[in-house]
Parts: sequence; structure tokens; C-alpha cells
Amino acid sequence: MAKSEIRFSTQLIDGDGTFNVEGIEKFMKDVKLAECGLSYAVVSIMGPQSSGKSTLLNSLFGTDFREMDAFKGRSQTTKGIWLAKCAGIEPCTLVMDLEGTDGRERGEDDTAFEKQSSLFALAVSDIVLINMWCHDIGREQAANKPLLKTVFQVMMRLFSPRKTTLMFVIRDKTRTPLENLEPVLREDIQKIWDSVPKPQAHKETPLSEFFNVEVVALSSFEEKEEQFKEQVHELRQRFVHSINPGGLAGDRRGVVPASGFSFSAQQIWKVIKENKDLDLPAHKVMVATVRCEEIANEKYALFAANEDWRQLEEAVQSGPVAGFGKKLNSLLHTCLSEYDVEATYFDEGVRTAKQKHLQEKLLQLVQPAFYSALGHIRIGTFDKFKEAFDKALNKGEGFSEAANNCTGIFMAQFDDACADVVIEVADCDTSKVREKLRRDIDAHVASVRAAKLSELTTTYEEKLKEALSGPIEALFDGANNETWPSIRKLYKRETESAVSGFSAALTRFDADEETQKNMIVSLENYARGLIETKARDEACRVLIRMKEKFTTLFSHDAESMPRIWTGSEDIRSITKTARYACLKLLSVMTVIRLDDKDDTLNIENILAKALLDSPNEKEKKITTVDPLASSTWEKVPASKTLITPVQCKSLWRQFKIETEYTVSQAIAAQEANKRGNNWLPPPWAIVALLILGFNEFMTLLRNPLYLILIFIGYLLIKALWVQLDVAGDFRHGALAGLLSLSTKFLPTIMNLMRKLAEEGVPETNNPQPTPSTSNQTTGSSVSSTASSKVTFLERGTEYTASSKEE
Repeated sequence: MAKSEIRFSTQLIDGDGTFNVEGIEKFMKDVKLAECGLSYAVVSIMGPQSSGKSTLLNSLFGTDFREMDAFKGRSQTTKGIWLAKCAGIEPCTLVMDLEGTDGRERGEDDTAFEKQSSLFALAVSDIVLINMWCHDIGREQAANKPLLKTVFQVMMRLFSPRKTTLMFVIRDKTRTPLENLEPVLREDIQKIWDSVPKPQAHKETPLSEFFNVEVVALSSFEEKEEQFKEQVHELRQRFVHSINPGGLAGDRRGVVPASGFSFSAQQIWKVIKENKDLDLPAHKVMVATVRCEEIANEKYALFAANEDWRQLEEAVQSGPVAGFGKKLNSLLHTCLSEYDVEATYFDEGVRTAKQKHLQEKLLQLVQPAFYSALGHIRIGTFDKFKEAFDKALNKGEGFSEAANNCTGIFMAQFDDACADVVIEVADCDTSKVREKLRRDIDAHVASVRAAKLSELTTTYEEKLKEALSGPIEALFDGANNETWPSIRKLYKRETESAVSGFSAALTRFDADEETQKNMIVSLENYARGLIETKARDEACRVLIRMKEKFTTLFSHDAESMPRIWTGSEDIRSITKTARYACLKLLSVMTVIRLDDKDDTLNIENILAKALLDSPNEKEKKITTVDPLASSTWEKVPASKTLITPVQCKSLWRQFKIETEYTVSQAIAAQEANKRGNNWLPPPWAIVALLILGFNEFMTLLRNPLYLILIFIGYLLIKALWVQLDVAGDFRHGALAGLLSLSTKFLPTIMNLMRKLAEEGVPETNNPQPTPSTSNQTTGSSVSSTASSKVTFLERGTEYTASSKEE
């Protein structure tokens, strides 16, 4: 509530029953009630005197009703009926604080005002809060039951049916859950309604036609103030927009506009005041109820503060306590005996009911300690069971035998230990804790069994992996028509061997038949999955495998020797053979064939027709559907597909592109080899030379001097060829060779002539020979010069050319 908000309250009806007309008129003006129209709600509270009604309203609605001062004693605080406006709640909500019932100030006989004020609240209000103690639930003469019964009767007789919300506020809630208290309270309310005499028109009318019953519970304001405030804050939210459909208020039939609220309230109070036939329960029963309740509360407080009980409670929280049940039963018996002594002169029915209620409260108090003691026994027994079970297994005892023996022994030990902590005054049920222990034992046995089975499964899976991985990889390396049949044989042989050993090992663990079957199937699926994983891995590398296989078959002969392309090899045939082998490898890797029926798949032929067609068949492809233009193979599920038809086509295209270079290199090598071996001119050219050059040949034979000149010319040309490095220059192309020779030709000729001149200088100093001798000497000199060594420099490097004598 905002601090600046003004609080408005007034006494609507005083303690003598006088209606404060001036006060309500002023109140309506102050809160501007007339402006609200039908958008307002009225909330009232009723309940015993000094039960905290005003405190609840102030906390819940931000009002300022007078509250009881606990330090001055319990007495009447609210007299008559007070009215206030709620702070911070929409729509406008009015709250009526009623004088408490059972007040000693009015005495036992003067209870008419209590009845009248309660009836007035029910008639005017949309929501009626009935304040009651938690310990009054289930009692016949408590929780305003007699008054509520009277209200039901008179309301049907005085007023037309108006659906009002009755919210029972349970104060000082104990540990008993609300879901357990609410059914009892609703049952009591229904019984009251059924017992009320009704007019003929409402004989069969259910309670729900007149009232909406709500039940909430709040903690003790004195003992748990913070928790009480939190719960009140949550309850406050339910009163926001209470008149909306589905809100907390009733159906609001017959509600008057806010401007007529004052007159309406006056008339209702007038009708109630004229009624004289109301009655309340006997005062003696009420006194007995109050007094027995006080005695029970006193004994409960003494027990809760008992030092022996506190020590016992503290000890059992930290660990097992020897003789816990005997000590606790003694304390409970003493407390209940003292109650019987002090309450013996009160009404027997009330005394017995309060004794039962006290016993229930005491049991609720000691229940946590009792269950703590049981918990220690359960935990200790469970720890001993685990230790004994592990020892039995380590000694080699059978799993099922060890589990059954240890379970029986330690469940019996638990039953014996529970007898020491049972509470005699109550029917203590240890079955839930016993069931919890049994569940813990069964869970531990199951966990150990699962661990052992998991270890066993892992062992056999590793064996299968070792037995299958290597051979499968080897089979895929040399993929052919027998690859998948060989894999199936390997899979069947190794799986049957592993399943046989695995099944024998499972029998030691007392597993049910279905579990064993599932584990065997799981092992078989593991083996199958291992093969499928290997196949998928190999399928991802199929292009590399194809290129390797093509290179091996293309570059090596039948004896695995490297091919030398001499020119006699049929490269087209070799290429076709190698490609077909690669296509067969591709067909092996397209589909997983672990079932015998998979052998009927004709994928190799499909690939061969689609990818290896001869040139004559290319025209057919134009008019036929491409069998590889699909993402699935016919009759092959997606789970078995490794490479789709479309992927096969793409892989083959890439394979051909990447292997064409190898083929072109082989063709180039073969042609180069052929050119190197064919240095002679063609035979027809040789024959033509012999026929056409016969006359020249005979001329040479008749004059040997021509032969000598030709030989000398050959040597000179040979020297120029070597010095100019004609073959080396033409390796880079004809144009480049011609350009290079044009730049080197003249310098080379000049260098060669200079060398020849230098070789001929010593011959000019000799005596003049005779003519005949001179001719011989000249020829001899030329021959000598031509046959001598010619040394020259080219490109900075020295070459030496030696002539060959014929």
C-alpha cells in the first residue's frame, strides 16, 4: 500500500445493534462509493473472539482495524461491525470486521447479536471469510459450525438465493498438508447443509447453488510471522478483480448499485433485528471445547520443550540411537496421562476428541524423528548389504545366488531393527521405509548387473571389432564380385561365434528372456553396424580407390611390371580394361549387400551401360532415359545406399577427367618413341635416291677426289652442327631455333676459319715441294686439318670435336 493513501473506516453497527446511518453516509462520500456503480465488492470476516480476525484483515487489505494487545490479555477488541475500504485493490472493495463469537463479555445467554451480525455479513457480502483454527477441523462443536448451520436456515428463509463465496481461512496451520485438511472441512460443511431443514422449493437444491466454498491455510502469525506475511500477500492477489468472470466473488445476483448500498444495508439489518428465534450451541459444550483445547495446547507445549525429548530428537538427527522407541514411548505416555488427569471433569465427547487431536499433534511432532531413526536403520542395512554382496561376487559366487541370499539376510535384519523404534500409542507403519530399502537393494543389484552386462557387452564388441575390421578393410581394398559374399560369410561366422559365447555368459546374471534376446540382437546389430560403417567410410574414398586401381592396371602389365610405351601397346584396349575394373569397384561400393537377396541387384550392368557405352550406342542415349538420373536405386532402401546413381555419374565424370592425363601421357610417350626409332627415310625414298642418283654415284667412283671433298664437307658440317647445337635450339620450337641459329651462324663460321688458318701456318715455311708432291701434300694437309681436333668456344663453354676417319 502506498504511504500517501488515506485509510477510511467507520463503525457500521455498534455493540448495541444500532445502525450508524450518519457514519456510513459520510464513509460513502469519503470513498466516493456512489461513483463505482456495480463495480465494487464486499468482504466480511467472522469467527471466534480473539482469533486474529482484525490482524488478518489489516495484513490482507491494508486496513487499520483495532487489534488485540496480547500483553494485556485476551478480551473483546472489535465491538459491533466495522467497515473499511481496502487499500490498493481494484475494483473498490469494502471490508467488514465483525465482532467475534463466543465472547465472554456478552455471556452465555446473550448470543443474539452474534447470530444477527453473522447473518448480516452473509446477506451483504460477496465474500465471507470464516476464521478458524486448524485444530478445530473435524470437531463437531467448533469452527462456527452451529452458527453456520443457523445461518444456512435463516438465509434461505429471509433472502432470495444469492451465491456467496465462503472462504474458510485455516489459521495456525500445522504440518498436516492442506490437501488432507480441505476434504475433511468440505465434508463437514456438506453435512451441515444436508442436515438443515429446507423449504419445499429448495429440498433438492445443492450447496453449490448458494455458496462457493474456498479453503486456504495460513501459518501462525506469532510463531512464523514472515511466512504468514508471504502467504497473506499471495492470498491478497486473489481479491484483485474479484468481481470479474471467474473471480473470487459469487455470481452477484441481486447486487444493488453502489449508491444504494447504505439503504440496502439498513433494510437488511432491520429484517435481521426483528427475528427472535435464533439459537446457538450450549455454553457448557463450548466451554469444554475451549478448556480442553487449552489443556491440550499446554501439554503439547510442555512436551515440545521437554529437555529429554530435545536431546533425543537432536541425537537421532545425527545417527542411530539405541533404545529410541522405548525412550520416545515413555515421554508420549507421560504427556497423554497428564492431559487425562486435568481434563477428566469436562464433557467426555469433547475431552476424547481433544485427546485424539493432541495425540495426532504429538505424532506429527515426533514423526520426523521416528522416520530419521528408520532412515538410519535403512541406510546402515543397505550399506552392509552392498559390502556383503560385493564380497560374495568377488569370491566367485553366482550373481543370482549372491543377490538372493544377501537380500533375504539383510531384509530380516531390518525388520528386527524396526521393532526397537516403533511408537506404541500409534499404529506406526514401517512398510514404506521397508519398501524403500527393498527398492534400493533391487536398484543396486540392477545397477551392478547392468555394469557387469555392459562390461561383458563391451568385451564381445571389442572381439567382434578386432575380428571384422581388418578382414573387411582388406576385402574392400581388393573389391570384386566376391567382396560382399565374402563379407557375409565373415559376418555370419564371427557373429555366430560371438553370440554363442555371449549367450552362455548371460545365463549367469539371471536376466529375463526378453532382456537376453534384446542384448543378443544388440550385439548382432553392432556387428552389422560396424560393417556398414566401414562400408560408408570406404564409399567416401571410392574415387581415390578408383584412381589408384586405374593407375596400377594402366601402368603395369599382367606380371605387375611397369609398362614401357614402345609403340606396340594397344592403349585404347588397356584403358578400357582398366576403366571397367574401376567401374566394377564403383559398383561394389554403391550398395550394402549384407543379405543374400541383395545379390540379385544388377548395379554393375546398369553402370556399364550408362558409363561405358561404345560410340555407336551414343545415339541410343538420346532417345532413352538415363538410368543414373535418380537419387535412389531401384528396390534398394535408403539405409542400404552408399552412393546414389547421380553420385555415381558425378564420380565417374570426375574419375575420367583425372585419369585422362595419364592416358594422354602414355600416348605422347608412345609417339615420341616411334619418332625416335624412325630416323631413316621411308623405303620408297631410299629406292628413289638409288635410281635417280645412280649417275652421280658412278661419277664419284670414277673420280675419288670428289669423295675426299665430300668427306671434308661432311666434317665441316658436322663441326658446325655440334658447335651451333642445332638439336638443342630446335627443342624449343622451329621459330626459336631459327632465330638462335641466325645470331650464332656467322660468328661460328669466322671462328672456324680462324682455327683452320692457324693450323695451316707451319706448312708455309717448308721448302717448295715438286708439283706432284705438292698436290699430294695439299690433299694430305686438308685431310690432316679436317681430321685434326677442332676446339672452339660457344656461350662461354669450350667444346672439342674429334673427326672420324673412314
